[in-house]
Amino acid sequence: MRHTDSVKRAGSRLSLELAVVVFMGLIALAAHMTGMAVVLFPELAALSHDVLLRPGGEWARQPAQLVLAPTLTAAFGLFCTRHLHYGVLSILLIVIVSLAVIKLLKSSMSPAISAGVLPLLLNEHSWLYPVAILADLSLLALILMLRKRYLHFPIRDSVSNARTAQVLDTLEAAPQNRFWLVALIGLVLVVGGAAQFTGMRFLLFPPLIVMGYELFGHPEVPGWMKRPALLPFVCLITAATGLIAEHLLHPRSVAVMITVLCSVGVLRLFELHMPPALAIGILPFVIQSPDYRYPLSVFLGTVVLTLSHLGLKRLRTSRFINGERSDPSSASIVR
Repeated sequence: MRHTDSVKRAGSRLSLELAVVVFMGLIALAAHMTGMAVVLFPELAALSHDVLLRPGGEWARQPAQLVLAPTLTAAFGLFCTRHLHYGVLSILLIVIVSLAVIKLLKSSMSPAISAGVLPLLLNEHSWLYPVAILADLSLLALILMLRKRYLHFPIRDSVSNARTAQVLDTLEAAPQNRFWLVALIGLVLVVGGAAQFTGMRFLLFPPLIVMGYELFGHPEVPGWMKRPALLPFVCLITAATGLIAEHLLHPRSVAVMITVLCSVGVLRLFELHMPPALAIGILPFVIQSPDYRYPLSVFLGTVVLTLSHLGLKRLRTSRFINGERSDPSSASIVR
């Protein structure tokens, strides 16, 4: 009986992941037909994968915020792009306002940060950008409601196990650590400053900020990746996959579908439970003339994030060993 349930769970997960692949392919087709690359919002891959596979998960329980938070931050990010020059301080302003929007909406929709920063990195000036995000996420919310109503899988059955689901819920919840904001601002200043100085804008690629938000906000959550030190290499692989697909595969909708499928496979292979990483492979499809500098930037930016996360974790462990009081709010809820 247990074996049969496992087979059914694997089958339902596979069918839902294929649905995500098809959904992203249709969005890519819409982007091609309208001539608006920004219709293909990269974080849509992360959001669709998470909410469709986990209809009882943290993000899926917030359908209104799923649409509203990224749309508002996208509008503010576009406003800044039209009135400010690219630079680390502009990025920091957008990040802080995006965090304020998430807080005011009582949401945990961290991909909204990515929606705010992306137009500045792409130098996007059209007000169709937030409109496209509104349309994308409204469609996703509609599909989510239909999925909840007509596909009556148990809440936890589309993920590997209850432990994985709890890890994801914890990472996607509001930050618990006292110093997460300082750490996130430090990441933006350091990596964003390097991006401004070198001209490699995607050193601070938007999903990096989202992953930083989740990791710094929940530093003691175990199990988000079997070997955290491999995170830069996983992100490098997904970035390179997207770049190669963008250059070699046609039509673009097929290239996007293959990229999403490969990225899901890579994350499963390396046991990385971090939905924003799925957006990395989609970014080359919205960047104008992407080249080798994109996966290189992703690798270097993720190295900084990984070292920061591991360093902060070691510091907290050292404080605990030395008998100092640890922050009880940051204790893991995953047992």
